[in-house]
Amino acid sequence: MDTEFIETNLPCPSCGSSDALALNADGSTKCFSCGEFIPNNQDQLMQTTKKTTNNPSFLKGEVMPIAPRGIHKDTCKKYSYEIGEDEKGATVHIANYKDSNGKIVGQKIRGANKNFKIIGKINDTFYGQHLWKNGGNKLLVVEGEVDCLTASQLQANKYPVVSISQGSKSAKNLFKKNLKWLESFNEVILMFDEDDAGREAVADVVNILPPGKAYVATLSGKDPNAMLMEGKGDEVVKAMWEAKQWSPANIIDGADLFDRISTAKVNDSVPYPFEGLNEKTKGLRKGEISLFCAGSGVGKSQVCRQIAHHLLTTTDKKVGYIALEENIERSAQGVLGLEVGKLLHLEPFEIDDKYCDAYYKTVGSGRFFLYDHWGSLNTELLLSHVRYMVQAMGVEYVVLDHISICISGMSESEMGGNERRALDVLMTKLRALVEESNFALLLVSHLKRPEGNRGYEDGLAPNLSALRGSAALSQLSDIVCALSRNLQGEDKHVTTLSVLKNRFSGDTGVASQLEYCTQTGVLTETEISEEF
Repeated sequence: MDTEFIETNLPCPSCGSSDALALNADGSTKCFSCGEFIPNNQDQLMQTTKKTTNNPSFLKGEVMPIAPRGIHKDTCKKYSYEIGEDEKGATVHIANYKDSNGKIVGQKIRGANKNFKIIGKINDTFYGQHLWKNGGNKLLVVEGEVDCLTASQLQANKYPVVSISQGSKSAKNLFKKNLKWLESFNEVILMFDEDDAGREAVADVVNILPPGKAYVATLSGKDPNAMLMEGKGDEVVKAMWEAKQWSPANIIDGADLFDRISTAKVNDSVPYPFEGLNEKTKGLRKGEISLFCAGSGVGKSQVCRQIAHHLLTTTDKKVGYIALEENIERSAQGVLGLEVGKLLHLEPFEIDDKYCDAYYKTVGSGRFFLYDHWGSLNTELLLSHVRYMVQAMGVEYVVLDHISICISGMSESEMGGNERRALDVLMTKLRALVEESNFALLLVSHLKRPEGNRGYEDGLAPNLSALRGSAALSQLSDIVCALSRNLQGEDKHVTTLSVLKNRFSGDTGVASQLEYCTQTGVLTETEISEEF
């Protein structure tokens, strides 16, 4: 048989909620805030609860100063804060909540050891709200009733101050219920407790208020009353009047940037293995994406191998290497071969001292990490592995060769039938990951087929519009480099390296000419021919 509720919106004695408890026909109760179920052997408790909720019998106290908390009698009188006795004769503090007509609608009773009890209903109004019905310039909102009394008293009880009714977690709902009233003030200043709960409450309510209306006060102590008792009441007042208008964390006021932009920063770039490229780009930097593009077979992967080898042999940095068109053995042999001076995947070789020294200097250095994709090109998995390389293993430079194959490996459902859109999304995620984790990403991309008879493999120089698939490739990259080579010409082993985009220094154009050695696999920078 289903449970039948015979009464709802009752206060919960366990968590303090004023209206989350329901009474069942069998006398048991269920709180929909804390989830506690009370069996029907708690009849006496429920009778008391029902009495105070549906037929509230409010306690009557006397207005007097709260000496241990430094609160004066006139402040307590203004806010109808009294001291009296509960039904057992114990001394309690009584915070009276009133409607707009000044009629008591609820009471928060505080006994010894911070034991609270609610009589009537208090969750629809701020404490002290009835005093400031017509709005005004500034409204100060604090967490507790005593803090409300404190902040008001420190300003001679002249300025609007209220508090939230049931702790920081109730702030969001209370602000929503009273938004129209809150909007009647030009500024709503939040002075919540300086703890995690208080900061979370601020984050909960700032977006409820209209843009520009929320201000946040920062205290040097836990809360207003604690600071009053420490003799720092003037700092509470100062914090209110110096409260800063809230804005999202990623919107920065230029007035706060003096120290950040006035301190000379050391260029933390590391050089590429090609001097011409260094002159234009000023090196390779963390937090940037450097994109290398070329036609098929022009040598994009070899350039990336040589950059990885250069990082391993001239710095103490860690390198991540993700080559999606080859297995990890081929990638490792390519980097090691540059140190040995042999094309290890083509030539026989001996495992001698030279080979071992080269191995432990490069691939076996403990600073070189490869991604074994096992034929799987799941992009979310790839991104998570890159994040792990960087954040868990300390990798600072990552080669991803190449981005086009990431998309080609997606299923139709993953791409949503739109390859360009999928590439946009992937580039955006890579950009965010580079910013979030502060590493340098060397990215390889193919080019779309050019119009006309001449192709990039015939020496045609690429431009930004030739990037295959998505404008995001050029838009979200900091450096874009193009490789061009005539595979059938007299200089078929000479590659021209051009900078197409340079967000760092703005210098673009032909940077280097690289001659490939068919015996060693090494790219050597040569003098740029006069035609450039």
